[in-house]
Amino acid sequence: MTILETARELLATGPLCTACLGRPFADRSFGLRNDERGKALRVTANLEDDEPYEPDDDCWVCEGLCEEFDAYADRVVDALEGIEFRTYQLGTRVPPLLEENESLLREDAGLEEDAGEPLKSEFNREVGRRVGVRLEKEVDFQRPDVQVLLDLDEDTVEVQINSVAVYGRYRKLERDIPQTKWPCSNCHGSGHLTNRPCPECDGTGFRYPTSVQQEVAPTLVTALRGREGVFHGAGREDVDALMLGEGRPFVLEVKEPHRRFVDLETLEEEINEQSDGKIEVEGLRFATYDMVERVKEHDASKRYRAQVEFGASVTDEELQSALEKLQGATIEQRTPHRVDHRRADLVRTREVYDIEGELEDDTHATVDVHGAGGLYIKELISSDEGRTTPSLAGLLGVEAVVTHLDVLSVEGEAEAFEDPEFFY
Repeated sequence: MTILETARELLATGPLCTACLGRPFADRSFGLRNDERGKALRVTANLEDDEPYEPDDDCWVCEGLCEEFDAYADRVVDALEGIEFRTYQLGTRVPPLLEENESLLREDAGLEEDAGEPLKSEFNREVGRRVGVRLEKEVDFQRPDVQVLLDLDEDTVEVQINSVAVYGRYRKLERDIPQTKWPCSNCHGSGHLTNRPCPECDGTGFRYPTSVQQEVAPTLVTALRGREGVFHGAGREDVDALMLGEGRPFVLEVKEPHRRFVDLETLEEEINEQSDGKIEVEGLRFATYDMVERVKEHDASKRYRAQVEFGASVTDEELQSALEKLQGATIEQRTPHRVDHRRADLVRTREVYDIEGELEDDTHATVDVHGAGGLYIKELISSDEGRTTPSLAGLLGVEAVVTHLDVLSVEGEAEAFEDPEFFY
C-alpha cells in the first residue's frame, strides 16, 4: 500500500490524534514532527475522500495524552525547581494498555509492529525538548546531572539527581587518622552497648576520633546540599603514616546534590581552616563521574620514608650492602598478618624501584623507598616473620621494625588525572 492508503487504514480504526496518525510513519520521512506528519496525511485524505477524517472523541490510542506535552513539561519544570543542574535526560513509562493500543493500531493497518517509533520515544522527545527550551539546559544521554521519569500510568514525575564528583589531593599531617570512617568494632558503629555508651569508643561509634573523609566531606556535602559524601582515594596509607609532598589524589562523590555551582576555592580554604592542621586539601575541581573509577583503579608507585629500629647493632657497611640487594628487587609478599583478617591470603610480587638509607646510630636508620603500588613497606623492612622475601631484616639477620612511616609522594598523578576531558 502507499503511505496515503495506509493512512486511510489507520484512520478507519477509530478517532486518532495527529501525533498517533503520524507516528507509524516516523521512519519514512525526516525533518517533521509526528503531529505535522499526521496533519498532512489527514488533510490529504480529506481532500481526496468524501467523508472527513476528523476525530469526534479523544484518540483511542494515546487517550488524549499526546495533547498534554506542554502540561507534562510544566510538571517536569516544577519538579526540578530548586535543583541546580547543567544537563538532563527524560524518560517515560507508558501504561501497558497504551502499548497494546499501539500494537493493535499497526496490526489493523497491516504494518509491522515496530513501524515508525514508539509512543514512549515521542514523549521523551517532545516533553524533553520543551523542558530544555524553558530551562535552557542541554540533554545528555550518557551521564546527565538529573534524570526525570514520567510515569503515565501512575501519573507521577520522578526526579533522580546524579552525584557530583569533586577531585583534589590531601595531605595527612598527623598520625592515627584513617582515610575513611572506621566504625568501632565493639559497638558496630552505634556508640552504645545496651543502655550505656560504648567504652571502646567513648560513645562516638568510631575507632578513631576523625578521618580524612570526616574532615573533608561535611563542608562539601553541606555546600552542595547533598545527602552524603563517599570518599574514594588513589590507594591509602596506613593509619599511623603521614601523607606528605603534593598529597594523595582523591574524589569525594556527593550523593543527590541540589547545588552544583559553588566556589570550590573558598570551600578548600574552609576545610583547611576547620581541620586545624590535621589534614590539608588542595586543587579541588569538579570532575566527571569517570574520575571516580579512574582514582579507585589507579595503581601508582609511591615514595616512602621509614624510620627504622633494629634489634641489634648494625654497621653502615652492613646496611648499605642489604639495601644494594633490595635495589630493583622483585619482592614476594604473602598477605601481612596485620591485614589478613580483611584480605585474601595470597602471595603477591611487587618491585622495589629505588631504595637508600643511612644510619642515625647503630640501632636506628632512615630508609627511603620508591616502590610499586601495593608494596607493603613495613613488611619489606621487618620480613613479617618470613612472609616477605627478601626483606631488610632478613638480609641483615636482625630484627627491624618501622617506628614511623611517611608517604612522600604518589607518582603518576599528572599522567592519570590531568586529562582536561575529566573536568569541567
